[in-house]
Amino acid sequence: MAPKFGTSGLRGLVVELTADLVADHVRAFIAACDMGTGICLGWDLRPSSPEIAKAVQEAALGEGVDLIDCGAVPTPALALAAQARGAAAIMITGSHIPADRNGLKFYSRSGEITKEDEAAIKSALGRSPCAGSGTLHHDTQVGAAFVARYIEACGTEALSGKRIGLYSHSAVGRDLMADILGKLGAEVIELGRSDTFIPVDTEAVAPEVRAQITSWVAEHALDALVSTDGDSDRPLLADEQGQIVPGDIMGQITSEALSAETVVTPISSNSGVAHKAFDAVTLTRIGSPYVIAGMEAAAGKVVGYEANGGYLLGFAAQGPTGTFSPLKTRDCVLPLVMALIAAGDAPLSARVAQEPPVVTVADRLQEIPQEASQPFVAALAQDQNARATFLKALHVNEASVDLTDGVRMTLAEGGVMHVRPSGNAPELRLYVEGADAPRAQALLTSGLAHLQRALQA
Repeated sequence: MAPKFGTSGLRGLVVELTADLVADHVRAFIAACDMGTGICLGWDLRPSSPEIAKAVQEAALGEGVDLIDCGAVPTPALALAAQARGAAAIMITGSHIPADRNGLKFYSRSGEITKEDEAAIKSALGRSPCAGSGTLHHDTQVGAAFVARYIEACGTEALSGKRIGLYSHSAVGRDLMADILGKLGAEVIELGRSDTFIPVDTEAVAPEVRAQITSWVAEHALDALVSTDGDSDRPLLADEQGQIVPGDIMGQITSEALSAETVVTPISSNSGVAHKAFDAVTLTRIGSPYVIAGMEAAAGKVVGYEANGGYLLGFAAQGPTGTFSPLKTRDCVLPLVMALIAAGDAPLSARVAQEPPVVTVADRLQEIPQEASQPFVAALAQDQNARATFLKALHVNEASVDLTDGVRMTLAEGGVMHVRPSGNAPELRLYVEGADAPRAQALLTSGLAHLQRALQA
């Protein structure tokens, strides 16, 4: 995957993310966006991240911009620190993709970069280096401030009596997550810690990971199990039976618990949200910049979330014992904590069962270059006969189609099949919605198999 700059920042193969390429994007970012008081810099636990961080540091200081070294911290913790300082931020992370890839995620002083910022940064590429001399600072309290956010708003008894497993793997937020859960009163059992980077996709959980989670939950008699992706901005939650709670269901539960009035979420999210008592639900294209744009267009108690579970808070929301300040970037901790609190003394599965009866599942075909996936999806979008042929192989028919982002086909038999190429990885994603889990999973399995055959034809 050649380095590409887009919605999630700069992403590419580590061998192609050269110091010169990184420096070029940092200089362009500085020229195009408001740096405020400087740049807060953080990174995940990929082997390549410290070296890329060094290239970012040198480029920023050379442009005369002060840089605050925050170390290995979760993306939402870095965003919170930058917000408090009135600073910009750069996070070195490839999120959930394998360790041979990495990237840079950019925040201006006002938050995640917008699509307009993205265009401005691209236009500023190729600038000559300045001869500036910024000052290097260090902030060792970023993690502590992130932990305090949840303890102050939820209280030290919020999860008292709960036995929670933490699949820590190689997530940068693993230790902070253990600290948060423990200080909220839970008994925490750490599982699966790894010194080798493990790519965990919280939206398309691999079968072997699901099996391991189910085994851990039974072995340790857990009330729930939690985890995150590599940079800890997307949550993973399993109930007391080891069943994965989809990210958008966590989003629905959290939004209700925070008394949100307006919900903004991508079109790939569970449609059950429309059947809840929110004043308004806005559907967007997939990607946090689109969710943020939708949130900024709304007023009042607005929140956003994605199907991957990342939660964005747009107002000062009341927690059990205090207030959560707004944080309009993907956060994994808020939906995990609020879903667990919302369950109360009942099993987590019982709280999940209270949501509207709509089941969503998702997975992806990996190592599918965008040169193959994008024309394929474009053909589906443009040709009704192509869609009919695709669906006929699955013994279903199209009732309507939505082309907001990819191809989302509502089925005459009930349910949804949504095909979309990833915007930042060599993947083709399939989102399926059904009235029950067996039906949804059957459509997902057969749909992925047919997509694989079609792409190989």
